[in-house]
Amino acid sequence: MAFSSGNSSGPMTDINVTPLVDVMLVLLIIFIITAPLMSHKVKVELPETNFVPDKEELDKRVGPITVAVKEDGSLFWNDEPITKEILESRLSSAAQLTPQPPLNLRGDKTTKMGTINEITKIATSQGMLDIGFVSIKEKGR
Repeated sequence: MAFSSGNSSGPMTDINVTPLVDVMLVLLIIFIITAPLMSHKVKVELPETNFVPDKEELDKRVGPITVAVKEDGSLFWNDEPITKEILESRLSSAAQLTPQPPLNLRGDKTTKMGTINEITKIATSQGMLDIGFVSIKEKGR
């Protein structure tokens, strides 16, 4: 705390900016010295490409398959109700597609993990390679 010399009757209220200027000058010098070190020393010429995706290839791409499982065990294939037998046949036919579409598995909050595990085993036994689990991020995290 800075005090006045005696001419005035209270503490000095001016901010001493000298330490702030000293710190800023030191930071400036550090940045001036380290900036050249941040550049890459080895110059590499990257190859250029002229890739243009084929329209037929883009049309061939299929969207992901969504399988939803409710708490009671009911199954939905892209929001269409199905049974386990139909699920197995559809998964085996989807596994034969080239490229194979990804499988997104969604379950209710209250769906038992055993049910999800059973559907995952069915999908892997039918040949599905890309299986993802869909969830919603909690608010506030």
